[in-house]
Amino acid sequence: MALRFSNGMFEPLWNRNYVDRVEITAAENIGIENRGGYYEQAGILRDMVQNHLLQVAGIVAMEPPSTFNATAVRNEIVKVMESLRPLKKEDVFRSVIRGQYVASVIRGESVPGYRREKDVAPDSRIETFVAMKFFIDNWRWGGVPFYIRTGKRLPTRVTEAVIHFNKTPHVLFSSGESGVAAGNQLVIRIQPDEGVLVKFGMKVPGAGFDIQTVNMDFHYSELSHTYVPSAYERLLLDCMLGDATLYARSDAVEACWAFVMPIVNAWDEHPGEKLYGYPAGTWGPIEARDLFASQNDDWRYPCKNLSDDGIYCEL
Repeated sequence: MALRFSNGMFEPLWNRNYVDRVEITAAENIGIENRGGYYEQAGILRDMVQNHLLQVAGIVAMEPPSTFNATAVRNEIVKVMESLRPLKKEDVFRSVIRGQYVASVIRGESVPGYRREKDVAPDSRIETFVAMKFFIDNWRWGGVPFYIRTGKRLPTRVTEAVIHFNKTPHVLFSSGESGVAAGNQLVIRIQPDEGVLVKFGMKVPGAGFDIQTVNMDFHYSELSHTYVPSAYERLLLDCMLGDATLYARSDAVEACWAFVMPIVNAWDEHPGEKLYGYPAGTWGPIEARDLFASQNDDWRYPCKNLSDDGIYCEL
Protein backbone atom coordinates (compact mmCIF):
# COMPACT_ATOMS: atom_id res chain seq x y z
CA MET A 1 0.00 0.00 0.00
CA ALA A 2 2.82 2.40 0.83
CA LEU A 3 4.59 1.65 -2.46
CA ARG A 4 1.48 2.38 -4.48
CA PHE A 5 -0.16 5.22 -2.59
CA SER A 6 2.97 7.24 -1.73
CA ASN A 7 4.28 7.35 -5.31
CA GLY A 8 2.38 9.34 -7.92
CA MET A 9 3.94 7.50 -10.87
CA PHE A 10 2.05 4.26 -10.18
CA GLU A 11 -1.57 5.42 -9.97
CA PRO A 12 -1.97 6.37 -13.69
CA LEU A 13 -0.71 2.87 -14.63
CA TRP A 14 -2.60 0.84 -12.01
CA ASN A 15 -5.58 -0.17 -14.14
CA ARG A 16 -6.83 -2.22 -17.10
CA ASN A 17 -5.43 0.30 -19.63
CA TYR A 18 -1.82 -0.50 -18.77
CA VAL A 19 -1.82 -3.80 -16.83
CA ASP A 20 -1.88 -7.02 -18.84
CA ARG A 21 -2.26 -9.38 -15.87
CA VAL A 22 -1.54 -9.73 -12.17
CA GLU A 23 0.25 -12.77 -10.75
CA ILE A 24 0.44 -13.70 -7.06
CA THR A 25 2.49 -16.62 -5.75
CA ALA A 26 2.76 -17.97 -2.21
CA ALA A 27 5.19 -20.90 -2.27
CA GLU A 28 6.46 -23.05 0.58
CA ASN A 29 9.38 -25.44 0.36
CA ILE A 30 8.22 -27.48 3.36
CA GLY A 31 5.67 -30.29 3.34
CA ILE A 32 2.68 -30.55 5.64
CA GLU A 33 4.95 -30.96 8.71
CA ASN A 34 3.01 -33.73 10.51
CA ARG A 35 -0.30 -31.93 9.99
CA GLY A 36 -1.80 -34.72 7.93
CA GLY A 37 -4.96 -34.87 10.04
CA TYR A 38 -5.62 -31.18 9.46
CA TYR A 39 -4.66 -31.19 5.79
CA GLU A 40 -6.90 -34.16 5.01
CA GLN A 41 -9.82 -32.00 6.13
CA ALA A 42 -8.68 -28.66 4.72
CA GLY A 43 -6.34 -28.88 1.74
CA ILE A 44 -4.39 -25.90 0.50
CA LEU A 45 -7.44 -24.19 -1.03
CA ARG A 46 -8.90 -23.59 2.42
CA ASP A 47 -5.51 -23.23 4.09
CA MET A 48 -4.03 -20.56 1.82
CA VAL A 49 -6.27 -19.31 -1.01
CA GLN A 50 -9.40 -18.08 0.76
CA ASN A 51 -7.43 -15.98 3.23
CA HIS A 52 -3.80 -15.27 2.36
CA LEU A 53 -3.81 -15.05 -1.44
CA LEU A 54 -7.19 -13.37 -1.83
CA GLN A 55 -6.22 -10.82 0.84
CA VAL A 56 -3.05 -9.99 -1.11
CA ALA A 57 -5.15 -9.69 -4.27
CA GLY A 58 -7.49 -7.36 -2.41
CA ILE A 59 -4.64 -5.08 -1.37
CA VAL A 60 -3.19 -5.03 -4.90
CA ALA A 61 -6.55 -4.27 -6.52
CA MET A 62 -8.13 -1.91 -3.96
CA GLU A 63 -9.07 1.69 -4.67
CA PRO A 64 -7.18 4.45 -2.80
CA PRO A 65 -8.85 4.94 0.59
CA SER A 66 -10.10 8.41 1.51
CA THR A 67 -7.95 8.35 4.65
CA PHE A 68 -5.41 5.84 5.89
CA ASN A 69 -7.16 4.21 8.79
CA ALA A 70 -8.43 0.70 9.44
CA THR A 71 -12.05 1.39 8.50
CA ALA A 72 -11.30 3.16 5.22
CA VAL A 73 -8.68 0.63 4.10
CA ARG A 74 -10.80 -2.39 4.91
CA ASN A 75 -13.84 -0.83 3.24
CA GLU A 76 -11.92 -0.74 -0.04
CA ILE A 77 -10.67 -4.32 0.35
CA VAL A 78 -14.24 -5.52 0.91
CA LYS A 79 -15.31 -3.82 -2.32
CA VAL A 80 -12.71 -5.88 -4.20
CA MET A 81 -13.89 -9.12 -2.59
CA GLU A 82 -17.47 -8.34 -3.51
CA SER A 83 -16.36 -7.69 -7.12
CA LEU A 84 -14.79 -11.12 -7.61
CA ARG A 85 -16.49 -12.75 -10.59
CA PRO A 86 -18.24 -15.90 -9.29
CA LEU A 87 -16.98 -19.19 -10.70
CA LYS A 88 -19.64 -21.48 -12.10
CA LYS A 89 -19.15 -25.22 -11.92
CA GLU A 90 -17.95 -25.42 -15.51
CA ASP A 91 -15.58 -22.50 -14.85
CA VAL A 92 -13.94 -24.35 -11.97
CA PHE A 93 -12.61 -27.15 -14.16
CA ARG A 94 -11.23 -24.63 -16.70
CA SER A 95 -9.89 -22.00 -14.33
CA VAL A 96 -8.56 -23.97 -11.35
CA ILE A 97 -5.70 -26.49 -11.43
CA ARG A 98 -5.06 -28.66 -8.40
CA GLY A 99 -2.03 -30.81 -7.69
CA GLN A 100 -0.46 -33.04 -5.08
CA TYR A 101 3.26 -33.54 -4.52
CA VAL A 102 4.77 -36.96 -5.11
CA ALA A 103 8.03 -38.48 -3.91
CA SER A 104 11.22 -36.96 -5.23
CA VAL A 105 14.87 -36.30 -4.39
CA ILE A 106 15.79 -32.78 -3.28
CA ARG A 107 19.50 -31.95 -2.98
CA GLY A 108 20.32 -35.62 -2.52
CA GLU A 109 17.65 -36.25 0.10
CA SER A 110 14.64 -38.48 -0.58
CA VAL A 111 11.36 -36.71 0.13
CA PRO A 112 8.13 -38.69 0.54
CA GLY A 113 5.01 -37.91 -1.43
CA TYR A 114 1.96 -36.44 0.28
CA ARG A 115 0.23 -39.83 0.43
CA ARG A 116 3.14 -41.20 2.46
CA GLU A 117 2.95 -38.44 5.07
CA LYS A 118 1.73 -39.22 8.60
CA ASP A 119 -2.08 -39.39 9.03
CA VAL A 120 -2.70 -39.12 5.27
CA ALA A 121 -4.89 -41.62 3.42
CA PRO A 122 -2.92 -43.74 0.91
CA ASP A 123 -5.39 -42.81 -1.84
CA SER A 124 -5.91 -39.19 -0.74
CA ARG A 125 -7.11 -36.70 -3.33
CA ILE A 126 -6.48 -33.64 -1.18
CA GLU A 127 -4.68 -30.87 -3.03
CA THR A 128 -1.30 -29.50 -1.92
CA PHE A 129 -1.10 -27.12 -4.90
CA VAL A 130 -3.65 -24.79 -6.44
CA ALA A 131 -3.33 -22.43 -9.40
CA MET A 132 -6.28 -20.28 -10.38
CA LYS A 133 -7.40 -17.64 -12.85
CA PHE A 134 -10.12 -15.17 -11.93
CA PHE A 135 -11.42 -11.70 -12.73
CA ILE A 136 -12.44 -8.65 -10.73
CA ASP A 137 -15.50 -7.06 -12.28
CA ASN A 138 -15.13 -3.34 -11.69
CA TRP A 139 -14.09 -0.32 -13.74
CA ARG A 140 -10.43 -0.44 -12.74
CA TRP A 141 -9.79 -4.12 -13.44
CA GLY A 142 -12.48 -5.18 -15.94
CA GLY A 143 -11.00 -7.80 -18.27
CA VAL A 144 -7.63 -8.09 -16.48
CA PRO A 145 -6.93 -11.70 -15.44
CA PHE A 146 -5.57 -12.39 -11.98
CA TYR A 147 -3.47 -15.54 -11.58
CA ILE A 148 -2.74 -16.95 -8.15
CA ARG A 149 -0.93 -20.10 -7.10
CA THR A 150 0.26 -21.68 -3.90
CA GLY A 151 1.76 -25.02 -3.02
CA LYS A 152 3.69 -27.19 -0.62
CA ARG A 153 7.07 -28.73 -1.42
CA LEU A 154 7.93 -26.13 -4.05
CA PRO A 155 11.57 -25.16 -4.71
CA THR A 156 11.71 -22.23 -2.28
CA ARG A 157 9.72 -20.14 0.16
CA VAL A 158 8.51 -16.96 -1.50
CA THR A 159 5.45 -14.75 -1.50
CA GLU A 160 5.22 -12.02 -4.09
CA ALA A 161 2.86 -10.10 -6.34
CA VAL A 162 3.83 -9.35 -9.94
CA ILE A 163 2.23 -6.61 -12.00
CA HIS A 164 2.71 -7.47 -15.68
CA PHE A 165 2.34 -4.32 -17.78
CA ASN A 166 1.18 -4.30 -21.37
CA LYS A 167 3.79 -4.74 -24.04
CA THR A 168 4.56 -1.91 -26.43
CA PRO A 169 1.85 -1.53 -29.09
CA HIS A 170 4.42 -1.91 -31.84
CA VAL A 171 7.56 -4.06 -31.55
CA LEU A 172 10.63 -2.20 -32.81
CA PHE A 173 13.37 -4.31 -31.23
CA SER A 174 14.01 -8.01 -30.78
CA SER A 175 14.96 -9.69 -27.55
CA GLY A 176 16.26 -13.14 -26.63
CA GLU A 177 15.38 -16.41 -28.32
CA SER A 178 11.73 -15.46 -28.88
CA GLY A 179 12.68 -12.35 -30.81
CA VAL A 180 10.02 -10.37 -28.92
CA ALA A 181 10.77 -7.97 -26.10
CA ALA A 182 9.16 -8.97 -22.80
CA GLY A 183 6.67 -6.71 -21.05
CA ASN A 184 7.70 -4.67 -18.03
CA GLN A 185 7.15 -6.13 -14.58
CA LEU A 186 6.81 -4.68 -11.11
CA VAL A 187 7.60 -7.42 -8.59
CA ILE A 188 6.56 -6.80 -4.99
CA ARG A 189 8.39 -9.28 -2.77
CA ILE A 190 6.38 -9.81 0.41
CA GLN A 191 8.54 -12.51 2.03
CA PRO A 192 11.11 -13.60 2.91
CA ASP A 193 13.36 -11.11 1.08
CA GLU A 194 11.10 -8.05 1.29
CA GLY A 195 11.63 -5.55 -1.47
CA VAL A 196 10.64 -4.28 -4.90
CA LEU A 197 11.97 -5.25 -8.32
CA VAL A 198 11.31 -3.43 -11.60
CA LYS A 199 12.14 -5.21 -14.86
CA PHE A 200 12.56 -3.23 -18.08
CA GLY A 201 14.40 -3.49 -21.40
CA MET A 202 17.76 -1.91 -22.22
CA LYS A 203 19.95 -2.05 -25.31
CA VAL A 204 22.78 -4.57 -25.31
CA PRO A 205 26.05 -2.66 -25.88
CA GLY A 206 27.54 -2.90 -29.35
CA ALA A 207 26.16 -2.93 -32.85
CA GLY A 208 22.48 -3.47 -33.48
CA PHE A 209 19.51 -2.94 -31.19
CA ASP A 210 19.09 -6.15 -29.25
CA ILE A 211 17.14 -5.62 -26.04
CA GLN A 212 17.88 -7.35 -22.75
CA THR A 213 15.71 -7.27 -19.64
CA VAL A 214 17.48 -5.61 -16.70
CA ASN A 215 16.51 -5.05 -13.08
CA MET A 216 16.21 -2.20 -10.63
CA ASP A 217 16.15 -4.04 -7.32
CA PHE A 218 15.50 -2.74 -3.81
CA HIS A 219 15.80 -4.87 -0.66
CA TYR A 220 14.51 -3.74 2.71
CA SER A 221 17.62 -5.31 4.19
CA GLU A 222 19.57 -2.46 2.56
CA LEU A 223 18.00 -0.08 5.08
CA SER A 224 20.65 -1.13 7.56
CA HIS A 225 19.39 1.08 10.37
CA THR A 226 15.77 -0.08 10.09
CA TYR A 227 14.57 -3.21 11.86
CA VAL A 228 12.19 -5.28 9.74
CA PRO A 229 9.83 -7.24 12.02
CA SER A 230 8.44 -10.63 11.04
CA ALA A 231 4.85 -10.78 9.81
CA TYR A 232 3.31 -12.15 13.00
CA GLU A 233 5.47 -9.87 15.14
CA ARG A 234 3.98 -6.90 13.31
CA LEU A 235 0.43 -8.22 13.63
CA LEU A 236 0.82 -8.88 17.35
CA LEU A 237 2.09 -5.34 17.84
CA ASP A 238 -0.83 -3.94 15.84
CA CYS A 239 -3.20 -5.98 17.98
CA MET A 240 -1.76 -4.53 21.18
CA LEU A 241 -1.97 -1.03 19.69
CA GLY A 242 -5.57 -1.59 18.57
CA ASP A 243 -4.69 -1.08 14.87
CA ALA A 244 -6.90 -3.36 12.73
CA THR A 245 -5.67 -2.13 9.33
CA LEU A 246 -3.91 -5.38 8.38
CA TYR A 247 -6.56 -7.65 9.87
CA ALA A 248 -9.26 -9.22 7.71
CA ARG A 249 -12.76 -8.00 8.55
CA SER A 250 -15.62 -10.46 8.88
CA ASP A 251 -17.49 -9.23 5.80
CA ALA A 252 -14.32 -9.60 3.71
CA VAL A 253 -13.83 -13.14 5.04
CA GLU A 254 -17.42 -14.02 4.16
CA ALA A 255 -16.99 -12.61 0.64
CA CYS A 256 -13.84 -14.71 0.19
CA TRP A 257 -15.67 -17.84 1.28
CA ALA A 258 -18.54 -17.02 -1.08
CA PHE A 259 -16.01 -17.00 -3.93
CA VAL A 260 -14.17 -20.17 -2.83
CA MET A 261 -17.11 -22.41 -1.91
CA PRO A 262 -18.21 -23.11 -5.53
CA ILE A 263 -14.73 -24.58 -6.06
CA VAL A 264 -15.01 -26.72 -2.93
CA ASN A 265 -18.50 -27.87 -3.93
CA ALA A 266 -17.44 -28.70 -7.50
CA TRP A 267 -14.57 -30.86 -6.24
CA ASP A 268 -16.83 -32.58 -3.71
CA GLU A 269 -19.45 -33.33 -6.36
CA HIS A 270 -16.83 -34.58 -8.84
CA PRO A 271 -14.18 -36.34 -6.71
CA GLY A 272 -12.68 -37.96 -9.80
CA GLU A 273 -11.87 -34.62 -11.44
CA LYS A 274 -8.23 -34.23 -12.45
CA LEU A 275 -5.63 -34.04 -9.70
CA TYR A 276 -2.09 -33.70 -11.06
CA GLY A 277 0.99 -35.08 -9.39
CA TYR A 278 4.12 -32.97 -9.28
CA PRO A 279 7.55 -33.94 -7.93
CA ALA A 280 8.47 -32.40 -4.60
CA GLY A 281 10.94 -29.58 -5.23
CA THR A 282 9.36 -28.38 -8.49
CA TRP A 283 7.00 -25.48 -9.27
CA GLY A 284 3.90 -27.63 -9.60
CA PRO A 285 2.15 -29.39 -12.48
CA ILE A 286 2.87 -28.18 -15.98
CA GLU A 287 -0.88 -27.91 -16.54
CA ALA A 288 -0.86 -24.71 -14.46
CA ARG A 289 0.55 -22.97 -17.51
CA ASP A 290 -2.65 -23.78 -19.44
CA LEU A 291 -4.45 -21.08 -17.47
CA PHE A 292 -2.77 -18.38 -19.55
CA ALA A 293 -4.57 -17.13 -22.63
CA SER A 294 -1.34 -16.79 -24.64
CA GLN A 295 1.28 -19.47 -25.18
CA ASN A 296 3.92 -16.76 -24.77
CA ASP A 297 2.85 -16.10 -21.16
CA ASP A 298 4.09 -18.07 -18.19
CA TRP A 299 4.53 -17.85 -14.44
CA ARG A 300 7.45 -15.81 -13.16
CA TYR A 301 8.83 -19.10 -11.82
CA PRO A 302 7.78 -21.44 -14.65
CA CYS A 303 6.68 -25.04 -14.28
CA LYS A 304 9.10 -27.21 -16.24
CA ASN A 305 7.73 -29.99 -18.40
CA LEU A 306 9.05 -33.28 -17.05
CA SER A 307 6.21 -35.39 -18.43
CA ASP A 308 8.60 -37.29 -20.72
CA ASP A 309 10.14 -38.81 -17.58
CA GLY A 310 6.74 -39.97 -16.37
CA ILE A 311 6.98 -37.79 -13.26
CA TYR A 312 4.02 -35.50 -13.93
CA CYS A 313 0.86 -37.55 -14.05
CA GLU A 314 -2.80 -37.48 -13.23
CA LEU A 315 -3.41 -39.05 -9.83
